[in-house]
Amino acid sequence: MRSVEMERGRIFVLRLETGEVLHEVLEGFCRENGIKNASVTAVGGIGEGSRMTVGPEVPYDKGIVPITITLDAPHELTASGTIFPDEDGNPMVHIHGSAGREGGAVTGCLRTGVIAWLVLEVVVTELIGGGAVRKKDEGSKLKILEL
Repeated sequence: MRSVEMERGRIFVLRLETGEVLHEVLEGFCRENGIKNASVTAVGGIGEGSRMTVGPEVPYDKGIVPITITLDAPHELTASGTIFPDEDGNPMVHIHGSAGREGGAVTGCLRTGVIAWLVLEVVVTELIGGGAVRKKDEGSKLKILEL
């Protein structure tokens, strides 16, 4: 395990508009407001066409190949995640959540394009400090949090 200590900074409440893409809005908001690190929670509706990564294909002998699904109707969402800079200093969201409709649910990574529908509320809690960066991992080809 690795760790870094940070302090809580500013807290923002966002309401995304129908059609906005969650990770794009969050990363843009962080750039505009000088937020380098944050924790994020989200609750509300996501629309038809939203995409979620729901796991990797197995076996892994050819590398990590994501399984992505596209929602065919609006769903209810609850999610949490983090924002840390990549190696170029750009804010990068890592957020997972569960979306449900009619008693069924899907859980996964929301970075592939979750679209706000009607009401999607997000709380961004800025984290003050350094030492956390998302760096490309040569094995997985993903940007992994390094402390």
